[in-house]
Amino acid sequence: MDTPQAPQPVPLVIACALTIERFALRGARGGSAGPVTVLRSGMGPRAAERAVVRTLGGDRMRDAAVIASGFCAGLVPGMHPGDLVVAEETRDPRGTTVCTDIEVLAKALAEALPGRTVHTGPLTGSGHVVRGPERADLRTTGAIAVDMESAATLWAAQQAGPRPVAAVRVVVDAPEHELVRIGTVRGGISAFRVLRAVLPAFFEWHRSLLLPRR
Repeated sequence: MDTPQAPQPVPLVIACALTIERFALRGARGGSAGPVTVLRSGMGPRAAERAVVRTLGGDRMRDAAVIASGFCAGLVPGMHPGDLVVAEETRDPRGTTVCTDIEVLAKALAEALPGRTVHTGPLTGSGHVVRGPERADLRTTGAIAVDMESAATLWAAQQAGPRPVAAVRVVVDAPEHELVRIGTVRGGISAFRVLRAVLPAFFEWHRSLLLPRR
């Protein structure tokens, strides 16, 4: 009688845009349930899409789970630098991508970063850095945060084949805490430190993909 084989973990791709984000996520080699790739795509939706298509094009990454991560701009009054955003869905002009198991991810982040606020809701995409009145306009759509790469990353990942996807962003500026440059003031430094601490939650989400679905 053959012994049932345990499910094999799919690879995990953590996609970010900036070198500073990749630096924060550089510890992604230990503690994961399977192979992990930290992908620096470059800034903007087109760069993100190209990088994801290229990375998922080979057989080894065909079924990889994808997390879009890095910094974002918060849209909701009362948000602070260092708050976490777990996307329920990502949006851009091409449509909406629904994220996988956000409850697992939000709970794991709250446990990994006690004291940090975790927001869940729609994450919208933009082709440029959003400032001033445009932030309020995007808020009227129901989105809670905006960045340039997450929506394109997850859209491209789903176009390459069905797979678990998620987006987790760290607020680097917010309506009452707008920054000029990442890392030049306290808010940017706070966001960087939070991003360095998210990996255990990412790995918990990754491990959860192996559990039987009810």
